[in-house]
Amino acid sequence: MSTALDLSHYLKPAGDDRLHLDLAVEGISCAGCMAKIERNLAKIPDVTSARVNLTDRRLALEWKAGALDPALFVDRLAELGYKAYPFERAQAETVEADRASALLRRLGVAAFAAMNVMMLSIPVWSGNVSDMLPEQRDFFHWLSALIVLPAAAYSAQPFFASAYSALRARGVNMDVPISIGIFLALATSIVETANHADHAYFDAAIMLIAFLLAGRYLDQNMRRRTRAFAGNLAALKAETATKFVSEHEIRTVPAATIRPGDIVLLRPGERSAVDGNVIEGRSEIDQSLITGETLPVVAEPGTAVFAGSLVRSGTLRVRAAAASEETLLAEISRLLENALQSRSHYLKLAERASRLYAPVVHATAFLTMLGWLAYGASFHDSIVTAIAVLIITCPCALGLAIPAVQTVASGALFGSGVLLNAGDAIERIAQVDRVIFDKTGTLTLPELDVANLASIPADIVTLAGRLALSSRHPVAAAVARAAGANAPLPGIEEEPGQGVRGTFNGREIRLGRPSYCGAEALAADILSRDPEASVAAFRHGDVIHVFAVRQRLRPDAAAVIASLQRQGIAIEIVSGDREAAVRSAAQTLGIREWRAEVSPVDKIARIEALARQGSKVLMVGDGLNDAPALAAAHASMSPVSATHMSQAVADAVFLGERLEPVATAIEISRKALRLMKQNLWLAVVYNVLAVPIAIAGLVTPLIAAAAMSGSSLLVMLNALRARRVREVR
Repeated sequence: MSTALDLSHYLKPAGDDRLHLDLAVEGISCAGCMAKIERNLAKIPDVTSARVNLTDRRLALEWKAGALDPALFVDRLAELGYKAYPFERAQAETVEADRASALLRRLGVAAFAAMNVMMLSIPVWSGNVSDMLPEQRDFFHWLSALIVLPAAAYSAQPFFASAYSALRARGVNMDVPISIGIFLALATSIVETANHADHAYFDAAIMLIAFLLAGRYLDQNMRRRTRAFAGNLAALKAETATKFVSEHEIRTVPAATIRPGDIVLLRPGERSAVDGNVIEGRSEIDQSLITGETLPVVAEPGTAVFAGSLVRSGTLRVRAAAASEETLLAEISRLLENALQSRSHYLKLAERASRLYAPVVHATAFLTMLGWLAYGASFHDSIVTAIAVLIITCPCALGLAIPAVQTVASGALFGSGVLLNAGDAIERIAQVDRVIFDKTGTLTLPELDVANLASIPADIVTLAGRLALSSRHPVAAAVARAAGANAPLPGIEEEPGQGVRGTFNGREIRLGRPSYCGAEALAADILSRDPEASVAAFRHGDVIHVFAVRQRLRPDAAAVIASLQRQGIAIEIVSGDREAAVRSAAQTLGIREWRAEVSPVDKIARIEALARQGSKVLMVGDGLNDAPALAAAHASMSPVSATHMSQAVADAVFLGERLEPVATAIEISRKALRLMKQNLWLAVVYNVLAVPIAIAGLVTPLIAAAAMSGSSLLVMLNALRARRVREVR
């Protein structure tokens, strides 16, 4: 009786009438496996996307809703020799930990056996083998076989199982020649021992297994460390929330059941499961993931709280705006996953090279054996040389060259506040020679700020801030924010298009347009000195003040612009804002090229004109009107405060109030691109040098194993250099 596999619980809508499914796939070990799986699943009708994430061995699938049964994917993977099951992060981490422990145990057994066999080989190496008694020589060989054969049967299982799965699916992978090499080394040693030959290769076979396991364990350990960025995001997600089911009753419920408008209680030491706004209470919260600010911030009524924020002190009541998969934290997770699942030009190049590997290396090893036999060598020497060729040509270094750099660079970018949204973003960002900034919300912070706060008495600021709480206008919100107001005045009325008014201490109080408050002359004087500002007038009886409100430049904008210019990157501002405002920002930041009052069409025209001149443009913008320009540019970035459309189009999103992630993204990307090229050359040079040496019979299988593992370790260590970046000064 067959059992139907129901995966409906794990399906997610992907938009445009598509469904999404994540599967954990066992047996993926290299770029060749990735390409094989993606190529075969993409052939299934109605499948729109099939992407493998080598870091956590996850397969992300998308297809037209209702077109097929998702169980088909599991069956197709089984036909290819891979076992698949629904991906759940907690389970995946457990599986990865178990796999690492198993590799370490097998490595321990192989290393222990190798040390003992090497000790048994000392008497053979210490003198002339032909002078030993045959019984002594055979005793050492059979004793070595007694140690090595069971150790190899246990320790080499990962290679044997992977090779068997590939052959059963009528295919090959990197583990096929490795398994053939191990098997031939052991079989040759048994035959030689049975025929009373002087030499056997049990020591080489078990050392080969130990070297291979060590390389695979180091690779897995590196992947687990670099995957910690995405894992940390998952750990920040609270699975439950404390919800008010009535005015005085709370209940712990799954975070997925929270709806917008629900009231959630946050206590010290808890992480928020929702995005929302504080309606009651005061506390310090750590929201460094979103803002990039490591110092805790004060949360009080009106403060925005994001999922993953840690409450440090007091208790808060938060009105939920989004929960579960709709939060900003979930969106950040999706952006990071998209980046890891996408493909770059160099990764595709490495995948194509890996696909050619198996037939080429098998043919090379076979021809090597025939060549040595034709040259007059013994069958023993010919097969040993062929084994060395099989081992030394393993393209593990080539398969790791690009994914290792991508994984480390993506982690370094995330740690610097940059989330990639495209697999080739690193390559394209590395190539830019010009950066075009939008002004409003990009070079400036998205929230308005009071520019002349120091010139207004503190008691007036406080009173105006309380009055501003009754208005929904963004300029009034800036006044309220600057005053730190949290207690609105009672009995306030709003006159649409004019402002708000009420009574305080027996006198009328107003906040709004200068004409509404009788402050036209004072407002005109302020605007003549600061044409970029917007103004809000305040009047309490005969007391009149005008607040100059404007967008504040990002705190490190000048330093970042200067740093980019020192690197030879041209900078310009292309903005739809007023000419006076754009000119002021450009002069403050030292940017000579700027354009104001530019339409979305004109922004695209400017980018296309630069492209025709050979420039590689990085567009940085945040508004809906920037989305077409972001899509047209060679590479693009948006702040996390940007519209959803801009974030979806951008190649990368940066967090926090600082502009430094833009410069850091260019620096890390350029370094990562250099490392990708270096790793590809390292892998190529290794094979160019190693293969002829192996064919010439100058290396034993043991030396071949050490060389192959060393090349893989070299590209992994080189990839780790992508972690180091300088701070922008």
